[in-house]
Amino acid sequence: MKKFYLYILKCCDHSYYVGHTDNIEKRISEHQQGEIPCYTKQRLPIQVVHVQDFVTRYESLAAERKIKNWSRKKKEAYISGNWELLSELSENNQDNFKEPFEETLRQAQGERDN
Repeated sequence: MKKFYLYILKCCDHSYYVGHTDNIEKRISEHQQGEIPCYTKQRLPIQVVHVQDFVTRYESLAAERKIKNWSRKKKEAYISGNWELLSELSENNQDNFKEPFEETLRQAQGERDN
């Protein structure tokens, strides 16, 4: 069964990059080599700080899109597994992490169909 991955990279300027892929080793290598013309290319070296696998591409994309919009503090709580702080930050933002990624998934599916 094929897996899909959400990954979070920490860049040399201490910013975070969130992405998804179906080939984690290849994608991380591409980022490290500066082969992907994206945010990380100008912020090398990068460090992998989180990887999570998903059953479907849609789930990994939905997680990426949701987490990309989070504050730095919220991303760091997620990366460190500090669920109590993540819950507090989510309540403050009225963005509960425990809710499913259904709305983002619907948006991603709509974009794919266009």
